[in-house]
Amino acid sequence: MACKTQLKERKMKRELDLVTPGQPAMDGDGVKMTRMIGTPELNLLDPFLLLDAFGSEQAEDYIGGFPAHPHRGFETVTYLLAGRMRHKDSAGHEGVIEAGGVQWMTAGRGIVHSEMPEQEDGLLQGFQLWVNLPASEKMQKPVYQEFPAAEIAHEYADNGSVVRVIAGRTNRGTRGPVANQIVDPLYFDVSLPNQQRFEQRVEKDHNTFIFVIEGELSIGDEQGTRKLGILTEGDEIVVFARGDTRFLLISGRPINEPVARGGPFVMNTKAEVLQAFEDFQTNRFLEK
Repeated sequence: MACKTQLKERKMKRELDLVTPGQPAMDGDGVKMTRMIGTPELNLLDPFLLLDAFGSEQAEDYIGGFPAHPHRGFETVTYLLAGRMRHKDSAGHEGVIEAGGVQWMTAGRGIVHSEMPEQEDGLLQGFQLWVNLPASEKMQKPVYQEFPAAEIAHEYADNGSVVRVIAGRTNRGTRGPVANQIVDPLYFDVSLPNQQRFEQRVEKDHNTFIFVIEGELSIGDEQGTRKLGILTEGDEIVVFARGDTRFLLISGRPINEPVARGGPFVMNTKAEVLQAFEDFQTNRFLEK
């Protein structure tokens, strides 16, 4: 019986399943970025619809920002590593996201917002992630969760690693400020010194990926740098740093529903997407 119990408790480590460098993209008013999820190679990773990585010290690459535009049916997550971005929306919210801060916006039934750089030079670097909503939540009232760097939980380990916990909980119990029971996400920003290991439990059926911001990681027998790696099924992640390394670890429960996209709208059917366009064009977008 002891042997059977040990087998049941043995963790199944996740390995690299797919590695992608993404592809160059441009969005908003000429903002240059690399699209990691939402490409022909990787259309989506349920519940994640899109991941854009942006970073430049050249103002012409980002200064146009993202003027007012609508969303319906999903969530946008903006996380800045460097720089400042002002957001403003049709519900009356306005503020500035600074380095280390995050905004988790549930667009729900519809919102119009803008995201504009609050700088004319210097480095602007960060990520935008789109997270799907199930049909039952797509028409809910818009909700914001916004946290400055000082409110992001930091976990420090004896090996010199630092985990910035935006959502979810680490093995040692540090919990991020973002609350989301729909996809139960993990969103970690991990700094790992050379030759050190990082381990994290994850739900076995959750889709999980790692994006290497800088440095190089080993995951099983594979290595990756400045790329996105999708991990196989399993309940434990073990990575090893080849040089001082920083990476995102993101995981979430798949929704397993049809996805119909139409620019800034993500619904379950094409008819619902067309309805979203009609509602926006006839000024009924925010009345639903």
